[in-house]
Amino acid sequence: MKRTVDYIKNIKLDKITIRDYILILLGAILQAGSLRTFLLPAKLASGGVSGLSQIINSFTGWPIGVMVLLGNIPLLILGWRFLGGPRFAARTAFAILTFSILVVIPLPFLPLEGITGDIVLNSLYGGVVSGIGFGLVYKGRGTSGGSDILVRILSSWRGVPISQSYLMTDAVIIFLAGISFSWENALYALVMLYVSGIAAESISQGSNVLRTGLIITNLPDQIKEEIFNRLRRGVTIMNARGGYSGEEKSILLCVVTRAEIPHLKDLTKEVDPKAFLIIGQAHEVRGEGFLPFGDD
Repeated sequence: MKRTVDYIKNIKLDKITIRDYILILLGAILQAGSLRTFLLPAKLASGGVSGLSQIINSFTGWPIGVMVLLGNIPLLILGWRFLGGPRFAARTAFAILTFSILVVIPLPFLPLEGITGDIVLNSLYGGVVSGIGFGLVYKGRGTSGGSDILVRILSSWRGVPISQSYLMTDAVIIFLAGISFSWENALYALVMLYVSGIAAESISQGSNVLRTGLIITNLPDQIKEEIFNRLRRGVTIMNARGGYSGEEKSILLCVVTRAEIPHLKDLTKEVDPKAFLIIGQAHEVRGEGFLPFGDD
């Protein structure tokens, strides 16, 4: 804990740090706005500590913001252990505190009774707005606390996609919401959480998902030249041997955009109809021809 306090005292306000905290602030504002405007009026549990706080609030009337703040303390300790120590703790504590304050003291321009009584619109827009908020906080290299911490641990430790992690960590909350509110509301809350996860993934990782092509062929030089000439993309050639036939082959690895996939298929078929082509997804590519390496 002393290490975290010392880190907070010695935070250098460089451009990256300032950008991170601005992103976290905007993300927390969107999450709190989504909760007050779409989720609370429609009785849609938001998942995690805030969702659990909604359920408790419906029975006791205790302030949601205060319960969110207190409930995140043990999870903050867990996140400090697994997700980056002091830097994580400082950013996440800032996100939790901002979110809790804005839930207790809502933004004055947001109607407390909500914008619409349509539960479908509330679940969709609530999911999109809160998901964008989550994604901005992730871009700021923090989390919003609660199940976000568990989501980040699953994502960074086991490579579980964000959208799937939300469903895994919030299943218990959805079940309790079904008991507390109604099973119909719980089903809509499940839709909201999935939409939120997709939006968060899109914001934090980017929507421009690239494609990787693996081409197993006996004509590597010919295919390489066609990729150079038609797509203007680099190629890495690796030597391989067939596990069944024992035949020596070459594997070509290249990264292309989604629009270039048909061209890659066509040129591969034209040069070597017997080639084996595998298309995969690359969520982020850095290097020449793509995103530069940086601190973001």
